[in-house]
Amino acid sequence: MIEKNKSTKLADKLFPEVEEINLDILNIPPDKRRLNTETYDFTVSSLIDYLKNGHIIIPEFQRGYVWNRAQASRLIESLIINCPIPVIFLSQNPDETLAVIDGNQRLNSIKLYLADDFELRGLTAYPELEGFKFSELDPRFQRHIQNRTVRCIVILKDTHPQIKFDVFERLNTGSVKLNSHELRHGIHSGPFMELLEKLGNDKTFRELTLNKADKRMKSDELVLRFLSLAENWRNYTKPLVAFLNGYSEANRNANAGKLIECENDFRNTLNTVNSALHKYAFKTYDESLKNAKFNAALYDAQMISFYELNPSQEKIEALANKNFISKNQKFIESEDFNKFISSGTTDKNSVVGRINEYKEFLKNLL
Repeated sequence: MIEKNKSTKLADKLFPEVEEINLDILNIPPDKRRLNTETYDFTVSSLIDYLKNGHIIIPEFQRGYVWNRAQASRLIESLIINCPIPVIFLSQNPDETLAVIDGNQRLNSIKLYLADDFELRGLTAYPELEGFKFSELDPRFQRHIQNRTVRCIVILKDTHPQIKFDVFERLNTGSVKLNSHELRHGIHSGPFMELLEKLGNDKTFRELTLNKADKRMKSDELVLRFLSLAENWRNYTKPLVAFLNGYSEANRNANAGKLIECENDFRNTLNTVNSALHKYAFKTYDESLKNAKFNAALYDAQMISFYELNPSQEKIEALANKNFISKNQKFIESEDFNKFISSGTTDKNSVVGRINEYKEFLKNLL
């Protein structure tokens, strides 16, 4: 009997996890700043099978289906009349699955039609087929649609992740453009992204940060900012997007131990900051303690400072007797510190400067 783990060991050698990458695109050797791609002509039937068995994956951020029935019908009609349809872009994952980068609406429309989900509407070339579901078509039409090929370009897994992210941005031309973390969520989908989403939905965290419905994953990105800076802020390099991408890639398939560590670090730090600053955490505010506004750069400084100093509950409670809320406001508004959270906030000097300054301020009060 063949040992089961022989296959696993061989697969680990042939399909290794991606190692940590350079964070700044300028550090990528010029010959690595290119796409590695392969082109395939998949039949419609094959594409549907791949979607069903999980070989092709539609990432979370791509799953919204917005086409109306007329648009979907026109696509099906294009297949019938042999009209070329736009290329579908796929990204190869380390486990050999393919994630849809561009083409979700087309793939979903074809899948839905073959599942008899809608009738054809608004046809111009073959109005005779108006009102037909797939199962109602003559079998010859059915086979014709299933045998049509669709050009797919696969971005191979050995393409540098930062280059892949850049391609995602270039292809990001939908009606609602995806933000950087929505793109990141698609490229680096896995246990780590699921953890970010879970922590981003923490009630206390939402109240202290965005304090509103978050449909664009901004909370998730704030969690990522903390985790990535907590581990390596002294070696931070801009741009911030590349720094966060690198950390996401390195931890994409983090093991259970790492995920638990990340969750504990985040929750413990958040609870400590909340105990010390309450509703004033991560916010600038005036002397009357009003007009509080969330500031992401200040969030970095406070979260990392409390994380590294790790004050006891007794020391946190003692801060209240030291008029901490008022002193915090005065420090934030001071010229020496405010410059780090008001302009050029993703520059290395600003990131390192605000963490060092706030950490020293807090240390002197503890």
